[in-house]
Amino acid sequence: MALIASRLMPLTAALILSACAAPHIQPPLTPPPGFVGAHVEDRALVMSDGARLPYLHWGPKDGAPWAVIVALHGMNDHDASFRLAGPWWAEQGIETWSYDQRGFGGAPGRGEWAGQQRMTDDLREITAMARARYPNAVIAVVGESMGGSVTAAAFGSDNPPDADRIVLLAPGVWGWSTQGPLNSTALNIAARALGDVALEPPEFITRDIHASSNTLELIRNGRDPMSILATRFDTVYGLVDLMEASSRSLGRIRGDAILMYGAHDEVVKKGPMKLALERADREGGTLRTAWYPNGWHLLNRDLDAETVYRDVVSWLRDPKAPLPSGAPAVLPQLQAGGARP
Repeated sequence: MALIASRLMPLTAALILSACAAPHIQPPLTPPPGFVGAHVEDRALVMSDGARLPYLHWGPKDGAPWAVIVALHGMNDHDASFRLAGPWWAEQGIETWSYDQRGFGGAPGRGEWAGQQRMTDDLREITAMARARYPNAVIAVVGESMGGSVTAAAFGSDNPPDADRIVLLAPGVWGWSTQGPLNSTALNIAARALGDVALEPPEFITRDIHASSNTLELIRNGRDPMSILATRFDTVYGLVDLMEASSRSLGRIRGDAILMYGAHDEVVKKGPMKLALERADREGGTLRTAWYPNGWHLLNRDLDAETVYRDVVSWLRDPKAPLPSGAPAVLPQLQAGGARP
Protein backbone atom coordinates (compact mmCIF):
# COMPACT_ATOMS: atom_id res chain seq x y z
CA MET A 1 0.00 0.00 0.00
CA ALA A 2 2.84 2.36 0.87
CA LEU A 3 4.39 1.76 -2.55
CA ILE A 4 1.10 2.45 -4.31
CA ALA A 5 0.57 5.60 -2.26
CA SER A 6 4.07 6.84 -3.04
CA ARG A 7 3.40 6.42 -6.75
CA LEU A 8 0.01 8.09 -6.59
CA MET A 9 1.18 11.10 -4.57
CA PRO A 10 2.97 12.85 -7.49
CA LEU A 11 -0.08 12.36 -9.71
CA THR A 12 -2.37 13.68 -7.00
CA ALA A 13 -0.12 16.66 -6.42
CA ALA A 14 0.01 17.39 -10.15
CA LEU A 15 -3.78 17.30 -10.38
CA ILE A 16 -4.11 19.61 -7.38
CA LEU A 17 -1.59 22.05 -8.82
CA SER A 18 -3.20 22.04 -12.24
CA ALA A 19 -6.60 22.52 -10.62
CA CYS A 20 -5.30 25.78 -9.16
CA ALA A 21 -4.51 27.25 -12.57
CA ALA A 22 -7.19 29.35 -14.24
CA PRO A 23 -8.77 27.76 -17.33
CA HIS A 24 -7.12 28.83 -20.57
CA ILE A 25 -8.45 31.67 -22.70
CA GLN A 26 -7.03 33.04 -25.92
CA PRO A 27 -4.04 35.34 -25.35
CA PRO A 28 -4.44 38.96 -26.44
CA LEU A 29 -3.41 39.91 -29.95
CA THR A 30 -1.05 42.71 -30.95
CA PRO A 31 -2.03 44.79 -33.99
CA PRO A 32 0.42 44.42 -36.91
CA PRO A 33 2.73 47.30 -37.90
CA GLY A 34 0.92 50.06 -39.76
CA PHE A 35 -2.49 48.89 -38.53
CA VAL A 36 -5.17 51.48 -39.38
CA GLY A 37 -7.61 50.52 -36.62
CA ALA A 38 -10.95 48.74 -36.54
CA HIS A 39 -12.72 48.75 -39.90
CA VAL A 40 -15.08 46.88 -42.23
CA GLU A 41 -13.84 44.88 -45.20
CA ASP A 42 -15.77 42.90 -47.82
CA ARG A 43 -15.29 39.56 -46.07
CA ALA A 44 -14.09 40.43 -42.59
CA LEU A 45 -14.72 42.77 -39.70
CA VAL A 46 -11.33 43.87 -38.40
CA MET A 47 -11.17 44.53 -34.66
CA SER A 48 -9.08 47.08 -32.77
CA ASP A 49 -6.45 44.45 -31.93
CA GLY A 50 -6.10 43.41 -35.58
CA ALA A 51 -8.24 40.27 -35.36
CA ARG A 52 -10.09 39.49 -38.57
CA LEU A 53 -13.58 38.09 -37.97
CA PRO A 54 -15.10 36.62 -41.15
CA TYR A 55 -18.70 37.63 -41.74
CA LEU A 56 -21.61 37.14 -44.09
CA HIS A 57 -23.92 40.00 -44.93
CA TRP A 58 -27.22 40.34 -46.72
CA GLY A 59 -29.00 43.57 -47.56
CA PRO A 60 -31.72 45.07 -49.74
CA LYS A 61 -30.99 45.21 -53.46
CA ASP A 62 -32.14 48.79 -53.81
CA GLY A 63 -31.45 51.68 -51.46
CA ALA A 64 -30.01 51.88 -47.99
CA PRO A 65 -31.38 49.59 -45.27
CA TRP A 66 -33.80 51.08 -42.74
CA ALA A 67 -32.38 48.68 -40.13
CA VAL A 68 -29.12 46.81 -39.62
CA ILE A 69 -28.88 43.59 -37.60
CA VAL A 70 -25.61 42.55 -36.00
CA ALA A 71 -26.10 38.79 -35.62
CA LEU A 72 -24.27 36.48 -33.21
CA HIS A 73 -24.25 32.70 -33.69
CA GLY A 74 -24.42 29.98 -31.06
CA MET A 75 -21.88 27.58 -29.57
CA ASN A 76 -19.64 25.75 -32.08
CA ASP A 77 -21.49 27.41 -34.96
CA HIS A 78 -20.40 30.24 -37.25
CA ASP A 79 -21.65 33.07 -39.45
CA ALA A 80 -23.77 30.80 -41.69
CA SER A 81 -26.19 30.26 -38.79
CA PHE A 82 -28.16 33.23 -40.14
CA ARG A 83 -28.03 32.11 -43.78
CA LEU A 84 -31.83 31.56 -43.81
CA ALA A 85 -32.84 34.61 -41.79
CA GLY A 86 -30.49 37.12 -43.47
CA PRO A 87 -31.93 36.88 -47.01
CA TRP A 88 -35.49 36.94 -45.65
CA TRP A 89 -34.82 40.10 -43.66
CA ALA A 90 -33.07 41.62 -46.69
CA GLU A 91 -36.35 41.41 -48.58
CA GLN A 92 -37.84 43.56 -45.82
CA GLY A 93 -35.19 46.24 -46.30
CA ILE A 94 -32.92 45.07 -43.47
CA GLU A 95 -29.17 44.45 -43.69
CA THR A 96 -27.71 41.64 -41.58
CA TRP A 97 -24.09 41.27 -40.51
CA SER A 98 -23.43 37.76 -39.18
CA TYR A 99 -19.86 37.28 -37.97
CA ASP A 100 -17.67 34.46 -36.68
CA GLN A 101 -17.04 35.03 -33.01
CA ARG A 102 -13.50 34.40 -31.79
CA GLY A 103 -12.77 30.73 -31.36
CA PHE A 104 -15.38 29.72 -33.93
CA GLY A 105 -15.65 29.41 -37.71
CA GLY A 106 -12.70 31.11 -39.37
CA ALA A 107 -12.02 33.57 -36.55
CA PRO A 108 -8.73 33.54 -34.59
CA GLY A 109 -8.14 30.79 -32.04
CA ARG A 110 -10.54 28.22 -33.45
CA GLY A 111 -11.64 25.91 -30.63
CA GLU A 112 -10.16 28.12 -27.88
CA TRP A 113 -12.37 30.19 -25.60
CA ALA A 114 -11.81 33.94 -26.10
CA GLY A 115 -13.28 35.12 -22.79
CA GLN A 116 -16.37 37.17 -22.02
CA GLN A 117 -14.55 40.50 -22.03
CA ARG A 118 -13.10 40.07 -25.49
CA MET A 119 -16.31 38.64 -26.95
CA THR A 120 -18.42 41.50 -25.62
CA ASP A 121 -15.80 44.04 -26.71
CA ASP A 122 -16.01 42.63 -30.25
CA LEU A 123 -19.77 43.12 -30.17
CA ARG A 124 -19.33 46.74 -29.02
CA GLU A 125 -16.87 47.45 -31.81
CA ILE A 126 -18.98 45.84 -34.53
CA THR A 127 -22.13 47.63 -33.37
CA ALA A 128 -20.20 50.89 -33.51
CA MET A 129 -19.10 50.05 -37.08
CA ALA A 130 -22.71 49.46 -38.10
CA ARG A 131 -23.76 52.75 -36.50
CA ALA A 132 -20.98 54.65 -38.27
CA ARG A 133 -21.82 53.15 -41.66
CA TYR A 134 -25.59 53.62 -41.32
CA PRO A 135 -26.16 56.55 -38.93
CA ASN A 136 -29.85 56.88 -39.87
CA ALA A 137 -30.76 53.20 -39.57
CA VAL A 138 -32.18 51.30 -36.62
CA ILE A 139 -29.24 49.32 -35.24
CA ALA A 140 -30.18 45.98 -33.68
CA VAL A 141 -28.29 43.07 -32.15
CA VAL A 142 -29.74 39.57 -32.54
CA GLY A 143 -28.00 36.86 -30.53
CA GLU A 144 -28.83 33.16 -30.79
CA SER A 145 -28.07 30.73 -27.94
CA MET A 146 -24.43 31.46 -26.90
CA GLY A 147 -24.66 34.59 -29.07
CA GLY A 148 -27.64 35.58 -26.94
CA SER A 149 -25.51 35.04 -23.84
CA VAL A 150 -22.82 37.36 -25.19
CA THR A 151 -25.51 39.90 -26.08
CA ALA A 152 -27.14 39.75 -22.65
CA ALA A 153 -23.78 40.07 -20.87
CA ALA A 154 -22.82 43.07 -23.01
CA PHE A 155 -26.10 44.94 -22.69
CA GLY A 156 -26.45 44.11 -18.99
CA SER A 157 -23.05 45.66 -18.29
CA ASP A 158 -22.10 49.23 -17.41
CA ASN A 159 -20.87 49.70 -20.98
CA PRO A 160 -23.62 48.48 -23.32
CA PRO A 161 -23.13 48.55 -27.11
CA ASP A 162 -24.68 51.42 -29.06
CA ALA A 163 -27.79 49.69 -30.41
CA ASP A 164 -31.47 50.61 -30.59
CA ARG A 165 -32.96 47.11 -30.32
CA ILE A 166 -31.90 43.85 -28.67
CA VAL A 167 -33.24 40.42 -29.65
CA LEU A 168 -32.27 37.34 -27.62
CA LEU A 169 -33.11 34.07 -29.38
CA ALA A 170 -33.14 31.37 -26.67
CA PRO A 171 -30.05 32.79 -24.92
CA GLY A 172 -27.91 30.36 -22.96
CA VAL A 173 -28.64 30.81 -19.24
CA TRP A 174 -27.54 27.42 -17.85
CA GLY A 175 -24.86 28.92 -15.61
CA TRP A 176 -23.20 27.82 -12.38
CA SER A 177 -26.27 28.59 -10.26
CA THR A 178 -28.24 25.91 -12.12
CA GLN A 179 -25.46 23.40 -12.85
CA GLY A 180 -25.59 21.71 -9.45
CA PRO A 181 -22.56 20.91 -7.24
CA LEU A 182 -21.56 17.69 -9.03
CA ASN A 183 -21.47 19.22 -12.51
CA SER A 184 -19.78 22.37 -11.25
CA THR A 185 -17.05 20.52 -9.35
CA ALA A 186 -16.35 18.09 -12.20
CA LEU A 187 -16.16 20.87 -14.79
CA ASN A 188 -13.93 23.04 -12.59
CA ILE A 189 -11.44 20.19 -12.18
CA ALA A 190 -11.59 19.10 -15.83
CA ALA A 191 -11.15 22.65 -17.15
CA ARG A 192 -7.99 23.10 -15.10
CA ALA A 193 -6.45 19.63 -15.29
CA LEU A 194 -7.56 18.61 -18.80
CA GLY A 195 -8.48 21.95 -20.33
CA ASP A 196 -7.12 21.36 -23.83
CA VAL A 197 -8.77 17.95 -24.15
CA ALA A 198 -11.62 18.15 -26.68
CA LEU A 199 -14.47 15.63 -26.71
CA GLU A 200 -17.50 15.19 -28.92
CA PRO A 201 -20.88 14.97 -27.16
CA PRO A 202 -21.80 11.39 -26.25
CA GLU A 203 -24.17 9.62 -28.61
CA PHE A 204 -27.07 9.59 -26.15
CA ILE A 205 -27.02 13.41 -26.10
CA THR A 206 -26.86 13.87 -29.86
CA ARG A 207 -29.54 11.19 -30.30
CA ASP A 208 -31.98 12.36 -27.63
CA ILE A 209 -31.64 16.16 -27.72
CA HIS A 210 -33.04 17.93 -30.77
CA ALA A 211 -32.14 21.53 -31.47
CA SER A 212 -34.64 22.23 -34.24
CA SER A 213 -37.69 20.92 -36.05
CA ASN A 214 -35.73 21.43 -39.29
CA THR A 215 -33.93 18.08 -39.58
CA LEU A 216 -32.32 18.88 -42.93
CA GLU A 217 -30.77 22.02 -41.50
CA LEU A 218 -29.39 20.06 -38.53
CA ILE A 219 -27.81 17.53 -40.92
CA ARG A 220 -26.32 20.33 -43.02
CA ASN A 221 -24.95 22.03 -39.93
CA GLY A 222 -23.43 18.81 -38.61
CA ARG A 223 -21.64 18.18 -41.92
CA ASP A 224 -20.45 21.77 -42.27
CA PRO A 225 -16.62 21.76 -41.98
CA MET A 226 -16.77 25.15 -40.27
CA SER A 227 -18.84 23.74 -37.41
CA ILE A 228 -16.96 22.48 -34.35
CA LEU A 229 -17.89 19.00 -33.12
CA ALA A 230 -15.35 18.32 -30.34
CA THR A 231 -15.24 20.91 -27.54
CA ARG A 232 -12.39 21.58 -25.09
CA PHE A 233 -13.12 21.34 -21.38
CA ASP A 234 -11.86 24.87 -20.75
CA THR A 235 -14.16 26.15 -23.51
CA VAL A 236 -17.15 24.47 -21.84
CA TYR A 237 -16.06 26.11 -18.57
CA GLY A 238 -15.94 29.50 -20.29
CA LEU A 239 -19.38 28.94 -21.79
CA VAL A 240 -20.92 28.09 -18.40
CA ASP A 241 -19.27 31.17 -16.91
CA LEU A 242 -20.74 33.29 -19.72
CA MET A 243 -24.18 31.72 -19.27
CA GLU A 244 -24.10 32.61 -15.58
CA ALA A 245 -23.35 36.21 -16.50
CA SER A 246 -26.15 36.08 -19.07
CA SER A 247 -28.64 34.71 -16.56
CA ARG A 248 -27.80 37.48 -14.10
CA SER A 249 -27.78 40.21 -16.76
CA LEU A 250 -31.32 39.92 -18.12
CA GLY A 251 -32.79 42.19 -15.45
CA ARG A 252 -30.07 44.81 -15.96
CA ILE A 253 -30.72 45.33 -19.66
CA ARG A 254 -32.18 48.74 -20.41
CA GLY A 255 -33.80 49.90 -23.61
CA ASP A 256 -35.88 47.95 -26.10
CA ALA A 257 -35.06 44.28 -25.60
CA ILE A 258 -37.01 41.09 -26.29
CA LEU A 259 -36.28 37.45 -25.44
CA MET A 260 -37.80 34.76 -27.70
CA TYR A 261 -38.10 31.16 -26.52
CA GLY A 262 -39.59 27.98 -27.95
CA ALA A 263 -41.84 25.61 -26.03
CA HIS A 264 -39.85 22.61 -27.35
CA ASP A 265 -36.39 23.93 -26.50
CA GLU A 266 -34.31 20.94 -25.34
CA VAL A 267 -30.99 22.79 -25.23
CA VAL A 268 -31.77 25.76 -22.98
CA LYS A 269 -33.93 23.92 -20.47
CA LYS A 270 -37.07 25.42 -18.99
CA GLY A 271 -35.80 25.36 -15.39
CA PRO A 272 -32.76 27.60 -15.93
CA MET A 273 -34.79 29.90 -18.19
CA LYS A 274 -37.51 30.21 -15.54
CA LEU A 275 -34.92 31.04 -12.87
CA ALA A 276 -33.28 33.67 -15.08
CA LEU A 277 -36.59 35.33 -15.96
CA GLU A 278 -37.81 35.31 -12.37
CA ARG A 279 -34.57 36.98 -11.33
CA ALA A 280 -34.98 39.56 -14.11
CA ASP A 281 -38.57 40.18 -13.05
CA ARG A 282 -37.48 40.87 -9.47
CA GLU A 283 -34.84 43.32 -10.70
CA GLY A 284 -37.42 45.27 -12.68
CA GLY A 285 -35.74 45.21 -16.07
CA THR A 286 -37.32 46.30 -19.35
CA LEU A 287 -37.08 42.89 -21.03
CA ARG A 288 -40.08 41.76 -23.07
CA THR A 289 -40.52 38.07 -23.89
CA ALA A 290 -42.26 35.96 -26.54
CA TRP A 291 -43.25 32.27 -26.26
CA TYR A 292 -43.49 30.14 -29.42
CA PRO A 293 -45.59 26.97 -29.01
CA ASN A 294 -44.04 25.41 -32.14
CA GLY A 295 -40.52 26.68 -31.52
CA TRP A 296 -37.39 24.70 -30.68
CA HIS A 297 -33.94 25.97 -29.75
CA LEU A 298 -32.78 27.23 -33.14
CA LEU A 299 -35.70 29.56 -33.65
CA ASN A 300 -34.25 31.16 -36.76
CA ARG A 301 -33.86 27.78 -38.51
CA ASP A 302 -37.01 25.93 -37.40
CA LEU A 303 -39.65 24.92 -39.91
CA ASP A 304 -41.75 27.68 -38.36
CA ALA A 305 -38.91 30.23 -38.52
CA GLU A 306 -40.80 32.78 -40.62
CA THR A 307 -43.07 33.41 -37.64
CA VAL A 308 -40.01 34.58 -35.71
CA TYR A 309 -38.64 36.53 -38.69
CA ARG A 310 -41.88 38.54 -38.92
CA ASP A 311 -41.91 39.22 -35.20
CA VAL A 312 -38.32 40.48 -35.34
CA VAL A 313 -39.18 42.88 -38.18
CA SER A 314 -42.21 44.15 -36.28
CA TRP A 315 -40.13 44.59 -33.13
CA LEU A 316 -37.49 46.58 -34.99
CA ARG A 317 -40.15 48.88 -36.44
CA ASP A 318 -42.10 49.42 -33.22
CA PRO A 319 -41.16 47.67 -29.96
CA LYS A 320 -44.41 48.86 -28.37
CA ALA A 321 -46.67 47.23 -30.98
CA PRO A 322 -48.19 43.75 -30.58
CA LEU A 323 -46.20 41.02 -32.31
CA PRO A 324 -47.77 39.64 -35.52
CA SER A 325 -47.67 36.12 -34.04
CA GLY A 326 -49.48 37.16 -30.88
CA ALA A 327 -46.79 35.29 -28.89
CA PRO A 328 -47.51 35.49 -25.14
CA ALA A 329 -44.94 36.21 -22.44
CA VAL A 330 -42.56 33.37 -21.55
CA LEU A 331 -42.47 33.37 -17.74
CA PRO A 332 -46.23 32.73 -17.19
CA GLN A 333 -45.98 29.77 -19.59
CA LEU A 334 -43.01 28.33 -17.69
CA GLN A 335 -44.67 28.86 -14.32
CA ALA A 336 -47.90 27.25 -15.50
CA GLY A 337 -45.96 24.27 -16.81
CA GLY A 338 -44.03 23.73 -13.60
CA ALA A 339 -40.58 24.04 -15.15
CA ARG A 340 -37.93 22.01 -13.34
CA PRO A 341 -34.28 22.99 -12.77
